[in-house]
Amino acid sequence: MTADKLPALAPDTLRITPLGGLGEVGRNMTVFEMNGRLLIVDCGVLFPNDDQPGVDLILPDYSSILDRLDDVVAIVLTHGHEDHIGAVPFLLKRRPDIPLIGSTLTLALIEAKLHEHRITPYTLSVREGDVEELGQFTCEFIAVNHSIPDALAVNITTKAGSVLHTGDFKMDQLPLDGRITDLRAFARMGEAGVDLFMVDSTNAEVPGFTIHEREIGPVIDSVFTRAPGKIVVASFASHVHRIQQVLDAAAAHERKVAFVGRSMVRNMAIAAKLGFLHYPDGVVVDLKQLHQLPDHRQVIVATGSQGEPMAALARMAKGTHKIGIGEGDTVIFASSLIPGNENSIFRVINGLMARGAAVVHQGTARVHVSGHASAGELLYCYNIVQPANVLPIHGEIRHLVANAALAASTGIRRENIFVCDNGHVLDLHNGKVTIAGQIPCELVFVDGSSVGEITEMELKDRRILGEEGFVSAFAVVNLREREIVAGPHLQARGIAEDDRVFEKITPQVYDALADALDSGKDDPYALQQVMRRVIGQYASKRLRRRPMIIPVVVPHE
Repeated sequence: MTADKLPALAPDTLRITPLGGLGEVGRNMTVFEMNGRLLIVDCGVLFPNDDQPGVDLILPDYSSILDRLDDVVAIVLTHGHEDHIGAVPFLLKRRPDIPLIGSTLTLALIEAKLHEHRITPYTLSVREGDVEELGQFTCEFIAVNHSIPDALAVNITTKAGSVLHTGDFKMDQLPLDGRITDLRAFARMGEAGVDLFMVDSTNAEVPGFTIHEREIGPVIDSVFTRAPGKIVVASFASHVHRIQQVLDAAAAHERKVAFVGRSMVRNMAIAAKLGFLHYPDGVVVDLKQLHQLPDHRQVIVATGSQGEPMAALARMAKGTHKIGIGEGDTVIFASSLIPGNENSIFRVINGLMARGAAVVHQGTARVHVSGHASAGELLYCYNIVQPANVLPIHGEIRHLVANAALAASTGIRRENIFVCDNGHVLDLHNGKVTIAGQIPCELVFVDGSSVGEITEMELKDRRILGEEGFVSAFAVVNLREREIVAGPHLQARGIAEDDRVFEKITPQVYDALADALDSGKDDPYALQQVMRRVIGQYASKRLRRRPMIIPVVVPHE
């Protein structure tokens, strides 16, 4: 069903369409429509996995609103993580003056990103307790605790009813910055009546309560105590609280810290300027100054905690970075392991350990805690808010299903809990939610400068090239005389040391091509298919491979 085939939206009805973030961890984006106006909450990216070679980023599929961008009243950004703000530059290239609404830190991070794209946005900074009238939507912002400072939930009130969108959140009662999730505001929203509760699902499978962030500090301190050489800390470039604990440990152990990686350097400078990160006196230096110190006084905070091949840490593991890793050095993975990245991360860990480094990660020590509410916290929220309807968001299918089960256990009726896919369209009217239909919602791949031009078929070709190899076959034929003038010549890549593996098959390809000409075939495409079939059968039976085969037949007069 396309957007133009959906049922017409009745007056004073709120339409909610998630365009990303359901069934996946990333590219979070939801569109709200009311009386001809659109409000967008979050616009993030998803990072590719191993079976998407060459892809840089994956965007939400916002094709359904491209012809309606003039109707967008604002983009509300709940916090500054890439999976919530990373796609904003790509959307603003279509309409640069869409207002961006968010907290001080969130807007500073997205403005820096937009500057690289030569876009100067219109922004409106908000904080908890603020209420903004955005066209048909009244938005009240609520403080929530997450793994990045200054995160917000948003309560959207319309003539159709109210929607409470948590963003990403947890209920850490002892946060480093003292800013806790405002459950009193959640309770107040619940008393007024929440018609739809859109709830972060990422940790819904995890029982109990998420551990306090401050419990990481003593573990990091103990690692610093034992480390004889340089220390490398790999973290997300936006994890300000975690970096603060690293800086404090470095100061306590008389070490200096240098940031490595463009996004890390940029984000930490922004956080420090705005007061969200405190540099202990003299601890932070540039990399040149750090290199002048002995190893036991060096700390490097770098990107690459997810095993990204071009990030600083992966290059250190390969020995191609200017920072060398060796015996006596310690590497701390101070971040979560995002599903789908396991192979890349363990590849980097193995590379570091092969160079003699000691590697500390969440599987061996408590150097990371989640930024998302676990099952116990979610139960608290459901009991406090007591929503009429629930839409689990932000997570894979298993997370959404687990979150739905938690909602049901608190007494919310199953028929009022909606486990949806990206592209599902929900209508809210007079407190009742119905599914109006579903629109196509594809993965939009960014590959270099191309956006949306790479298809799944082309990715399949890349996977075949990478896993099975490539064979080209070239022949020149005289179609009038029905004879082979030159060739066939076969070349292989990614299959064997050289082309000799196909010497046995070349006469068979010649004979098959000659037989086809003798039988009356004079279409170059049909002759190419003959060569493809013979080569494919040989590769499958003898080599147990299914390479990409590119046959070329050139007519000759």
